[in-house]
Amino acid sequence: MHIVLGLLGTLVTILWLLYRLAEMGIDLGGLNPWAWRRRRQWRSRSQGNPIYALESPMELTALLMTAAAKLDGDMSGDEKRALLTLFRETFHLPEAEASDLLAACVHLFGKGEEIRDNLAAVVRPSLERFSPEQAESALELVERITRVEGTPSRRQQDLLEQLVPLLRPASPKKGQWR
Repeated sequence: MHIVLGLLGTLVTILWLLYRLAEMGIDLGGLNPWAWRRRRQWRSRSQGNPIYALESPMELTALLMTAAAKLDGDMSGDEKRALLTLFRETFHLPEAEASDLLAACVHLFGKGEEIRDNLAAVVRPSLERFSPEQAESALELVERITRVEGTPSRRQQDLLEQLVPLLRPASPKKGQWR
């Protein structure tokens, strides 16, 4: 009986000490590796840049088209009209949704540093969802936007050169052993 009372006393003492530590702001629940992993995933999802979380091929293509138009600064009226027309015709969106998509893409593009510096990381989450036809169409649409103002600028050409290997990976050569 004295052993049971000793164990109950120890348990109550430990619980009381944990309660007092929690009152002082020291939470031992942070030592739980599963809770730590969940909090870290949630933090990266909620505080991370949403440009790296685009999974829809349509949204990514719209962002790349907008990026091609805005790489050299603000987009012109012709580029904006061309983007809205392509959004409506290619993606089959009503006028209001095409306008909302353009506004969202302009917001996501921001200053354009992520697109210029980390294009592969931006494209990676949605890459496996692209069908070969969608990838070809995306490249064609981005190239179309670069030609709205005439000859593409150097930055626009660089974007296309970086985008082609990502969306159209080189197929392995067949029939060779080495």
